[in-house]
Amino acid sequence: MDIDIIIRIGFFINDLHRDIQRLHSQQFDDHQPDKTFTVYRGQGLSKEDFSKMIKTKGGLLSFNNFLSTSKNPSTALEFVQQAATNPDLVGILFVMTINCTDSTTPFASVSDVSYFHKEDEVLFSVHTIFRIEDIKAMDENNDLYQVNLTLTNDNDQDRRTLTDHIRQETFPDVEGWYRLGKLLIKMGQSSKAEEVYEVLLHQTTQESDKPSIYQQLGRIKDDQGEYQEALTYYKQSLAIQQNTLSSNHPDLAMSYNNIGLVYYNMSDYQKALSYHEKALAIRQQSFPSNHPDLASSYNNIGNVYSSMGDYPNALSSHEKALAIREQSLPSSHPDVGGSYYNIGLVYYNMSDYPKALSYYEKDLAILQQSLPSNHPDLGVSYNNIGLVYYNMGDCSKALLYHEKALTIRQQALPSNHPDLSSTYNNIGNVYSNMGDYQKALSFHERALAIKQQSFSSNHPSLAMSYNNIGAVYYKMGDYPKALSSYVKALVIRQESLPSHHPNLGASYNNIGMVYETMGKYSKAHSFYERAVQNGQQSLPTNHPTLQQR
Repeated sequence: MDIDIIIRIGFFINDLHRDIQRLHSQQFDDHQPDKTFTVYRGQGLSKEDFSKMIKTKGGLLSFNNFLSTSKNPSTALEFVQQAATNPDLVGILFVMTINCTDSTTPFASVSDVSYFHKEDEVLFSVHTIFRIEDIKAMDENNDLYQVNLTLTNDNDQDRRTLTDHIRQETFPDVEGWYRLGKLLIKMGQSSKAEEVYEVLLHQTTQESDKPSIYQQLGRIKDDQGEYQEALTYYKQSLAIQQNTLSSNHPDLAMSYNNIGLVYYNMSDYQKALSYHEKALAIRQQSFPSNHPDLASSYNNIGNVYSSMGDYPNALSSHEKALAIREQSLPSSHPDVGGSYYNIGLVYYNMSDYPKALSYYEKDLAILQQSLPSNHPDLGVSYNNIGLVYYNMGDCSKALLYHEKALTIRQQALPSNHPDLSSTYNNIGNVYSNMGDYQKALSFHERALAIKQQSFSSNHPSLAMSYNNIGAVYYKMGDYPKALSSYVKALVIRQESLPSHHPNLGASYNNIGMVYETMGKYSKAHSFYERAVQNGQQSLPTNHPTLQQR
């Protein structure tokens, strides 16, 4: 359903729903003699949707709009036959059995108020749920099908499980336009959600209502990459909360947490760490030791330390998050998988590839249980496993996993999405190690082009692309181009990373290597010295990089 229409005619949708409820109570009270009846609906379904319906025979079917049906089968058949004239559609006659005694769904006869009196129309409210009892062909050409449905009620176990899950996932603690705004954010419709919250902010007269609205607007701006605006909204919320709440109130922790997330996205890791530690301190006072919000704080702190190159502290924080999640959540919960992923990432950055692979595979197993085979999160997991195999020297397995990731991402993401650039980059690295330098250069340049569109000119991800392009040119023997690319990577890393970050050490080492190959030994020695100094600050003493020279 079009989101613009929902926003603009939401009052009408609500009014029609209430009218159907009123008519239902009048027409189908306890004195209604005919407790069960049949209605019909004719329509066309795309072949893809019809194929999905066949696979769910015996399961549940929900209509995502107001459902118009007729007590007259000939009226419905006219629509079926019209649909069958379109070669892209399958004509469907829905035959729906309705038990008035059991029904908890509002529906009503609207013949008296309908423009088409002869259609004998019965109108159901939105998201009426039926069970698919049977599907059978109505003609030899398989162009027309009859689908028998039965209206479900609250006693149906599958329906109850489904609706309970939906209620939990759709913010049961908020109502009305506030709930719609959160749903729109969850659906990825951030610009529409912004419209809703801007209206709510303009209309509210209660200062106490503003923090939650500012929080949602901050989240929207963060999702949109408008980080300064996100900070403005979050800090407006925080200012009101600091004036009205106790200093250890959980809502303050949420505000500190959200501000920390924005600073993290801005690569301002010191400020991010400061705010996440404030959030953690409040949560340690306010919640039991196994509360999920504590795990969230440890997780976020771990991410900051990891981005700063402080891997021991990152690992410690992520292990605390995992311990809480394993205590408080089912073993297949996505947040448990998230902790496995984060710990795997730290081990990967520490070059402990067997441990990284072990944790990444645990994360993948959880994702495969809970997600469709083309979900973007599976693309992330395949990508990470590919990286581990690459660093373990198994290029064939690395290429296999990166190509799995690329297939998913090309289907699910726009052509300039940063995750696509990551996959192009990684495939480029594999081809480089396999000695196919032209293919490697092609993939790295595609990755760089996307990053130049998506990121600021000093973003660390751009440095990675320049570094990888430099590595390919070095292997091709084009040392001036290699040096130029490595220097571009170094300049960005000096601007965006702490002085002890290991990626800076890698840049110093790479530039030293080019100078050495070009016979400029004094310059090479200078850069190697800087690489060693950096490594002594950021890497364990047995790290391979420190053992090379």
